[in-house]
Amino acid sequence: MNLRETDPEFMERYEHFALDEVVNEPGQELDDPTRYLAILATLAGCQGVDMFKETLPKALDAGLTPVMVKEMVYQAVDYLGMGRVRPFLDVVNAVLTERGVELPLAGQATTTMENRLEKGAQAQADIFGEHMLEAWRSGHVNRWLAANCFGDYYTRTGLDLKQREMITFCFLAAQGGCEPQLTAHAKGNMNLGNDAAFLTKVVSQCLPYIGYPRSLNAISCITKAAEM
Repeated sequence: MNLRETDPEFMERYEHFALDEVVNEPGQELDDPTRYLAILATLAGCQGVDMFKETLPKALDAGLTPVMVKEMVYQAVDYLGMGRVRPFLDVVNAVLTERGVELPLAGQATTTMENRLEKGAQAQADIFGEHMLEAWRSGHVNRWLAANCFGDYYTRTGLDLKQREMITFCFLAAQGGCEPQLTAHAKGNMNLGNDAAFLTKVVSQCLPYIGYPRSLNAISCITKAAEM
C-alpha cells in the first residue's frame, strides 16, 4: 500500500523531515554510504524489517556493496540474536537475487577454528585496550564473546574495524535497554577515531527511524563516553 496515497499529510511531513531536513542539517551530514550503513544497522536493531526492505535498494544504489550489507547483517547476530536477524538476512538475499547478484558471495573470513579466540581477543584489545587480551579468561560467556563475536565476525574483511564499531553502536542504540554496552562501544568508537561529533551525526541521521527517546539516550551515552 502506498502511504503517499493513504496518508498524504503525514508523509509530506515525514519525508520532508527524514529525507531532507535531517539529511541536510548543517554540521550533521554524512556521506551516503556511511549514512545508509548506519540506517540499515539501526533498522535491524529496532526490528524495522519493512523499512529495511524499502531502504536496502537505495543503499545499494548509493554505494554500499553486497558484501558490506551482508557483513552488517552477519555481525548483527551477536548483538540482536539470530531470532531477530533471520528476517533481515532473508530480505538481503531476496533483494540481491532480484538484482542478479550470485550467492553465496565470496568468503570474507580471516580466522580459523584454531585461532579465532586469539584473533578475537586481539581485536578486542585493538578497540578497548591491552587489558582485553586476557578478558576471555573470566568466564565462558566472555570466552564466547572473544572467539565468536570478535574472532568470527570483527576479523572478517568487507568492513573495517571503524565501520564495525559504528554498526555495533547502531545495533545497541536502536534496540534500547543496552545503555552500559552502548556507552562502552561509544568509547570503543572514539578509541578508533569515530569521535563524539561523528557518533552524534550517526544518531542524528538515524533519529527518524528510532525516534527521540532512544536517540536522546544514545547522545547521553556519547557524552558519558567522552568523559571517560
